[in-house]
Amino acid sequence: MAVFLTFFLFLSTFCLATTSAQQNHPNISLGSSLTPTGNSSAWLSRSGLFAFGFYKQGNGYVVGIFLAGIPQRTLVWIANRDSPNFSSNVSLVLSSDGGRLVLQRTGSPDVAIASPSERISSASMLDSGNFVLYNSDRRILWQSFDQPTNTLLPGQRLVANQELISSSSESDVSKGIFRLEMQPDGNLVQYPKGTSRPQDAYWASGTFGSGPNVTLNLEGDGHLYLINSSVNILQNLTVGGYPTHKIINLMKIDGDGIFRLYSISLDGGNQSIRWESTNNKCDPKGLCGLNGFCTMNDTIAYCKCIPGFDFVDQGNWRSGCERNFTAESCKTEGISDKFTIMSEPSTVWDIESYDEFDAATEEDCANACLQDCNCEVAFFKDGRCGKQKLPLRFGKISNDSNIALVKVGVLNGSINEDKMPSNLPKSSKKEVRMDVLISGISLTIFGILILSISVIFVYRNWIRAYTKLSPNIGVKFVEDVAPRAFTFAELEQATNEFKEELGRGACGVMYKGILPNSQKVVAVKSLEKVLAVGENEFLNEIRVIGKTHHRNLVRLFGYCIDGIKRLLVYDYISNGSLADILSKPENHPCWDERIRIASDIARGILYLHEECETQIIHCDIKPQNILMDDNNCAKISDSGLAKLLNHDQTRTYTTVRGTRSYVAPEWHRKLPVTIKADVYSFGIILLEIICCRKSVDWSTSKDQSILKEWAYDCLEAGEIHKLVGDEEVVDMRKLERMIKIAIWCIQDEPALRPSMKKVLLMLEGNVEIPDPPSSTFFSAV
Repeated sequence: MAVFLTFFLFLSTFCLATTSAQQNHPNISLGSSLTPTGNSSAWLSRSGLFAFGFYKQGNGYVVGIFLAGIPQRTLVWIANRDSPNFSSNVSLVLSSDGGRLVLQRTGSPDVAIASPSERISSASMLDSGNFVLYNSDRRILWQSFDQPTNTLLPGQRLVANQELISSSSESDVSKGIFRLEMQPDGNLVQYPKGTSRPQDAYWASGTFGSGPNVTLNLEGDGHLYLINSSVNILQNLTVGGYPTHKIINLMKIDGDGIFRLYSISLDGGNQSIRWESTNNKCDPKGLCGLNGFCTMNDTIAYCKCIPGFDFVDQGNWRSGCERNFTAESCKTEGISDKFTIMSEPSTVWDIESYDEFDAATEEDCANACLQDCNCEVAFFKDGRCGKQKLPLRFGKISNDSNIALVKVGVLNGSINEDKMPSNLPKSSKKEVRMDVLISGISLTIFGILILSISVIFVYRNWIRAYTKLSPNIGVKFVEDVAPRAFTFAELEQATNEFKEELGRGACGVMYKGILPNSQKVVAVKSLEKVLAVGENEFLNEIRVIGKTHHRNLVRLFGYCIDGIKRLLVYDYISNGSLADILSKPENHPCWDERIRIASDIARGILYLHEECETQIIHCDIKPQNILMDDNNCAKISDSGLAKLLNHDQTRTYTTVRGTRSYVAPEWHRKLPVTIKADVYSFGIILLEIICCRKSVDWSTSKDQSILKEWAYDCLEAGEIHKLVGDEEVVDMRKLERMIKIAIWCIQDEPALRPSMKKVLLMLEGNVEIPDPPSSTFFSAV
């Protein structure tokens, strides 16, 4: 009874405070608007403590609610979290027709922040930190307290089926990878993104079975607790009683996956942590990505890769890890001599062993994995051994006695002897280390000597050749060395004033031309939305692209810089594009030609990723950019063009380039984009080549309209023959091989996708292709 009275008094006080705030708040009328710059960038609450409007974040602006009355502003609510950042040419408008609260951008669709079903009459930013929209009767139609993002304010509740989602990082407030969910069964649970399996939870209140009306509540003094519909407190997460004078207490789930209670000083903006769900920063599952595990350095959490693996993105250790050696086929003769086992002790993982048995020693477990083609890692603990395939998930260092035994290549893998199984003789380790050290030093010295001689020789010949150039050449270069500089008048004459258009895309228009002196047929691309860089910067990028010479790339022959005009001159490819071939049944290639075309494309991408002087991510691999020469050799066009385009062109495919079907998921998730984005695009194209159809075709039946989903279903059902039709004469083993390669390439997680080098090896049949993850695992990761 005492608990009920206490809660009743709290509710009464809160309701009176809210009513008072609603009666005295500053009114925001229809037609009011905000802009990021100038005097009208936010709507303030009456006290000036909270504001709703534009918040400076990096080079752009975020729309949200923030603590405005302190020196160091703090975001407590974020709008449009799937794509929260906006440039300065945007305005926030409470529409005059009373329909909605929207962001308006010139030349782009409106972004709705709130669209109630009833007509809006006014709005207000309350001193509680709640932004509300009213109808004409002063009834609340919409409020930010009902749409929590990553923070809970005093007086705010988290009800059943609501969740708080972490930000990606301190500098990126888009949705991160951790969430705190108030489940309908009354349990408050933390999960990594993409899963709600009980075994994947890393924190829970333990209040399951308490009914559907359990809520998480925060009071002004920092009291954080769960109560049910009978007004019984089920669990106190904090007891409260923290100071409230010139201090605000709030709860937030941080980017590291831990939710904390903060006290923020309203005088200086200083923050102090009053309580946190765990003090072990490695507890949140998924912090390190696939095949990585979390470890602590004092109070700092960081990620490491399992033996034989390196980070997918060296600048982002949360990106997951991939093999640093090429996996050979299990059926290769003498394969047992090409692998060894390296151990990672005291680690725990999400273990899903396909075979588990008794093993007397760690050595017995390691040997069992070496002899099993399917085994990629084994776990040994308390006399039990479990074999498992990759990838590994949710790894961390702990006091557990579990040992991860990872199979790595002897010749190509980077072997750390400190992680070799403990039963190997110490003397043999020393001998191997000394041999490797002596060989390494000798090769390094020899390499430096050869390199020095080569540099001197090349430099002397380059000087001699340069002095022979005519003074009239100016900025032109020898054709075989670098792209040639054209004047605009020359290209205007060559294209007959740009009359014959070959194609049009988001990055520019392509015209056919004939160079007057050499009668060489060329394709001239007039670029649009080029980066606003100076002439030297543009030339530097052109020279980098111009050095990319490969039989499967369309060659950049020259360029033009004339004021703001930027044009590129390519070799003319006369036989159309891959899109043309796939769109007409009479042009469909035979099975062997399909494999050859796929291999051509793979070689071109591999060259861009690993073999040219500067690594290039193409960013727009699609059939329209794959051209076919007279010998039906596939050549990739627009290689390196992403380096010269505006930021929005390389990132916003849905509105700019229109190639959504080929865009990797990380583009839309605002995650770092690596060469694995091109691998995803190749996977989609490989499916199109195999099946001779578009990746999305709404003229087909519903279950076949999206090719990648249909291919996945057919592979799992053992019905891959449906993908090519009965009239096709195809080797089913080769067809299954190609489908597996494509599905590995289009995995949502970049870390799961193979490198282009491995893709080419798989296409050529030089390595065994494991079964891709099942569709249920794929959707849960």
